[in-house]
Amino acid sequence: MKLGVPALTAMVVGSMVGAGVFSLPRRFAQETGVAGALIAWAVAGAGMLMLAFVFQLLAVRRPDLDAGVYAYAKAGFGEYPGFFSAFGYWASACVGNVTYWVLIMSTVGALAPALGDGDTVLAVALSSVGLWAFFLLIRRGVKEAAAINKIVTVAKIVPILFFIVLALFYLDPSVFADNFGGADYAGSLFDQVRGTMLATVFVFLGVEGASVYSRHARRREDVGRATVLGFLSVFSVFASVTIVSYGIMPMGEIAELRQPSMAGVLEHEVGTWGRVFISVGLIVSVLGAYLAWTLMAAEVLYVAAQDDDMPRFLGRSTDQDVPVPALVATTLLTQVVLIATLFSDDAFNFALDLTSALSLIPFLLAAAYAVKLLVPRDAPGGRSGRSRDLTYAVLATVYTAFLLYAAGLKYVLVSFIIYAPATVLFAMARREQGRRVFSRAELGLFVFSLAGAVAGVAALATGAVSI
Repeated sequence: MKLGVPALTAMVVGSMVGAGVFSLPRRFAQETGVAGALIAWAVAGAGMLMLAFVFQLLAVRRPDLDAGVYAYAKAGFGEYPGFFSAFGYWASACVGNVTYWVLIMSTVGALAPALGDGDTVLAVALSSVGLWAFFLLIRRGVKEAAAINKIVTVAKIVPILFFIVLALFYLDPSVFADNFGGADYAGSLFDQVRGTMLATVFVFLGVEGASVYSRHARRREDVGRATVLGFLSVFSVFASVTIVSYGIMPMGEIAELRQPSMAGVLEHEVGTWGRVFISVGLIVSVLGAYLAWTLMAAEVLYVAAQDDDMPRFLGRSTDQDVPVPALVATTLLTQVVLIATLFSDDAFNFALDLTSALSLIPFLLAAAYAVKLLVPRDAPGGRSGRSRDLTYAVLATVYTAFLLYAAGLKYVLVSFIIYAPATVLFAMARREQGRRVFSRAELGLFVFSLAGAVAGVAALATGAVSI
């Protein structure tokens, strides 16, 4: 199956427009006012655009590398960092999929209290049924799933655009002005901007989607074009959903809305039908995003196994080009994290932030590889545009490094808890090849990650951090 620009762009948009956009009003209102939101979107938009340009230039300058995020880390920094990138990106997708089921159940929970905020036993049970139903759908073939995703992508954009238009129509300038500086609980302007960074990362996850599917592209140039087109298509939508909400309700009231908060904002202005309309759109949107992310997660594991960086059993696929073992592993990890939401104080926000934190290492390594690739004057792809591309790569690296800082110690430590045990998969792959498990440098990296995991477990055990 070969995909052109429209299909690849649909994959990117389908991946990016999901649970995150419907939760933006409440999440931003919990952290910042209008001024902070404008700055946050400016920083996130510029930073993610640089990252999109990085994936575009790497697709052109290194056309031999497939499954972008993973392949770039390995090419730039070695097999073990490449493994970390592949596993982290995969784990991020799996945790992100949990937010979709939590949000669906929270949406239905407005009518069925037994579902709560999407994290009750009944909610988890119903989510598990849906999770395995999607497994069976994708098991039938990637081509069928991709076709469904294109239809869903179009369908889910409609209620989001409808929300923006209605919100603009009902926007109250005085309410907007009162929300401009932020509420007392929001803190300084810097703290407000920092507090929204992980949320912006979450909604922009998927910008690298075309790179993940690069082995299916008709032409390498199509990968870069789809990446930039997909990003630009959704950036204005994300920012608009957030900003117009500040003109409808005081930010303190938005911060208390149940998810999906977009539905609550619209209900405030037009009544119950507004909540119903947005809720239906959310369910369609989330199911489409879940489909796209499950495909991408399985693809990353499959390609890593094909390159001998994961155990060989993960590199098997059917005649329909479906990597079934990788798909099973993806569904199983999603199931485990879904069950873990039963023990979380705020399942949706925790899963959202952890998804973003897990993705930062793969993004940082990809951006840093672009810098490493372009520093020599004889960089692959020729000298034409080299200075421009190097500027993009440096800015993307600085941006992703800042995101790690913004994530805070809590999510860095929890990420280590997930990263360090995964090394057993790397060891299995090395043993299958009759090789030493670690080189000296790799052993040092493993010890560092293990120390981070131990610190994370200790922090959770003592209550220093909580989920």
